[in-house]
Amino acid sequence: MAYTRLALQKALRMSTTQHRRVLLLIPHLGGGGAERVIALLARGLSRDKYELHLGLITQTGAGAESVPSWVRIHALGASRVRAGAFKLLQLVRRVKPDVILSGMFHLNFLVLLLRPFFRRGTRVLVRQNGTVSAALAFGGLPAPTHLLYRILYRLADRVICQTPAMAKDLAGQLAINENRLVVLPNPVDVDAIRDEAARAPDLWTGSGPHLLAVGRLSREKGFDLLLRALAAVRAQIPHTDLVIAGTGPEEAALIAQCNELGLDACVRFAGHVDSPSAYFTGASAFALASRHEGLPNALLEAAAGGLPLVALPASQGIVDLLRDQPGIWLATEISSDALASSLLAALKSLVPGQRFDHAFIEPFRIDRAIHAYEELIDAVLIDAQSKERRS
Repeated sequence: MAYTRLALQKALRMSTTQHRRVLLLIPHLGGGGAERVIALLARGLSRDKYELHLGLITQTGAGAESVPSWVRIHALGASRVRAGAFKLLQLVRRVKPDVILSGMFHLNFLVLLLRPFFRRGTRVLVRQNGTVSAALAFGGLPAPTHLLYRILYRLADRVICQTPAMAKDLAGQLAINENRLVVLPNPVDVDAIRDEAARAPDLWTGSGPHLLAVGRLSREKGFDLLLRALAAVRAQIPHTDLVIAGTGPEEAALIAQCNELGLDACVRFAGHVDSPSAYFTGASAFALASRHEGLPNALLEAAAGGLPLVALPASQGIVDLLRDQPGIWLATEISSDALASSLLAALKSLVPGQRFDHAFIEPFRIDRAIHAYEELIDAVLIDAQSKERRS
């Protein structure tokens, strides 16, 4: 029997009364942008349509207080992602999800490697959280990574990209059929960020101006470039200071660099911060110094808070989003000199406390982004039903 798409949609609506199972996967809560995206999906996806499960590969039971009570949490407690293969396979066989959504590339690899052992009909979506070409060229990844990308990503029902430029890059690098690629906005809780920023006390000291940067302390995030740029900025604006929110393997090296540059008194390493918007009050500008990047949530959250943005052109997606926008100072190249020039241009033109609407953030609002993810999940379920009816 032939089924029209309208009939399939009707069938899907009827089947959602049975709460189709969706299993969201991340290593742990409380990490960077990828973890924040999956956590927001767990909060926002419809509990009327889906039975939601959240798999935390390397996390024990603690730390899940921010997840709604209707989301079933599975903390697997593996020592690292690749060591969690057996536990993850057990989880999938126990939950029997209709759709799996994995949120980080190394976890994506594991899920796709295990896919032949999943229940027939399980659909797998993977979210790519970086530009593949840049990650392969500059990310210090093991040599087989490119081959793994090419082989495994073709096994996904859909690969979710954050920008059209990222999708184009991935298609070119991995020769993946473009109908398997979909561009979805990162969910950003714009209203909550603005409310918190409005209520938060001013955590800054001194006259400023005050710069804020957020991210994992790793080489690709370019904090070493930011520190060199800050030294140049302070030569002209001596009271400029900086807060860096984040943790990572480069922390000791960055602290040593601060000492070498004479910046130890004006740079504060805040460590992991659950909500960077706590620092928005009093901040003069947000700085993105990444060497390569997809579309970081830290940048989007700073835009939601109205902060002036100074950024390196870390990806074509970032350039496309920020180019010619008010309240944006986009550097001409990826270097500390270019970043210093953009920071100086911004700080010399801004008035204290100046904020911008950043209209480009609207498509990322959590309700719109969640709706886009639900449309994707439903479309994949419709495709699955269609294939089952034809078989």
